[in-house]
Amino acid sequence: MPILSRRFRLAWRVALAILVPLAGVSSPSTAAAQTASQTAAPATAAPSSAVPDAPRPPAQPSFASEQTAIEHVTFAESVRRALARNPTARQAVDEVNRFHALMEQVRAASLPTLNGIGTYTRLDHDRVQSGIVIQNAGELNLNVTLNAPLISPKTWVMWGQASDQVDVARANQADVRRMVAVSTARSYLAIVTQRRLLDTAKTARENAKGHYEFTHAQRVGGVGNRLDEVRAAQEYTTEEVNLQNQATALLRAREALGVFIAADLAVDAADEDTPTQMPSINEALNEAEKVRADVRAREQAEKAADRTVHDAWADYVPYLNLIAFPFYENPPTATLPRTGWQAELVLTVPIYDGGLRYGLEHERKALADEAQLNAEATLRQARSDVRVAFEEMQRADVALDQANQSAAFAKRGLELANIAYRAGATTNLEVIDAERAALDAENAAAIAEDSARQARLDLLAASGRFP
Repeated sequence: MPILSRRFRLAWRVALAILVPLAGVSSPSTAAAQTASQTAAPATAAPSSAVPDAPRPPAQPSFASEQTAIEHVTFAESVRRALARNPTARQAVDEVNRFHALMEQVRAASLPTLNGIGTYTRLDHDRVQSGIVIQNAGELNLNVTLNAPLISPKTWVMWGQASDQVDVARANQADVRRMVAVSTARSYLAIVTQRRLLDTAKTARENAKGHYEFTHAQRVGGVGNRLDEVRAAQEYTTEEVNLQNQATALLRAREALGVFIAADLAVDAADEDTPTQMPSINEALNEAEKVRADVRAREQAEKAADRTVHDAWADYVPYLNLIAFPFYENPPTATLPRTGWQAELVLTVPIYDGGLRYGLEHERKALADEAQLNAEATLRQARSDVRVAFEEMQRADVALDQANQSAAFAKRGLELANIAYRAGATTNLEVIDAERAALDAENAAAIAEDSARQARLDLLAASGRFP
């Protein structure tokens, strides 16, 4: 077969040598190129003079990323730093502190208050009545006022409800930490995958470059043609474009991880040591109900809302306050001694407030119903997440195995296509197709590997085991 193939190509060249002068074309390679151009290109295509003779080497500017340092962190370290330094996680801590401050404000209504007051009064002269000074020209009055709620059910239950909101804020903080940790882990895994894609692009570029150099050497040696060389050059430059795009994507992934862990520079993955110990589906479902942060947060919110409904009785009961104040009067008068004290008990009975208490009670019931629905929906979603993540992991493992096989077959196909082309048994179209198939298969394998890692992360997050 190779002998027949060589004879066929020799006969083809002889035929072109006879026909080319009649068509006014200077060489067989030029005729083939023009024929292909007339067949494939539209009438408005750029003239052949605009096509470079050979691929220009890519420009090598001084990239900004090459001038700055890159920090390398492990998977566990990236998650730890994100939880400690990420602004969203820190804002969740501040939110807990804010609710604690609100609780302190509400608590103040249940505790005694003590205020000191000093007054100095100056008149033009003493006020005298029947020879008795009833008000001196200069008077100093000092007193301390104590207001102590003795029986105050309404403020007591408000204090307890405010404490519940602090617990809700803490539960929400745990949920925020979970989301920050998962987002950071995804960013870390994206770097691992992007590096694989970049390596694949480099390999594809080197394969295309080697194929172009071979076709160029063949044409220069008189056994190749311009069409094969142009096709190989086009594939070479296309792979160079893909390489630059993958490098940019890797830079974006590194910068994204740096933002998540609050670093002022790009951060790279130092290893691929991601969690591998996976729970069974029953373990994951049980843990999702008991330890998953968002489920716990919604349950805590439901409990707090139920308490406001149960505490509605406090709006209808009386409350009792003690008001006492000792005083100092200088100079004393006929009506006020120099020192003394006064105290009173104030009982307040709420009778009618225009329907305010009923409106508040109805609002609390509605909020409690909403909180219950949110808790049920979150738990239902958590169970669904576990089931999906578990099957996703299983199917991702199957897909990864098949993708790796596909990549191995595509690589072998490229090797065979190159051998066949160099032996003259096929055209470079088969080589180019094999190169593209090999690149697609390698990319598919990298994506399948990333899907398997992401599925494990999803299962851990869905079960509440991560972070």
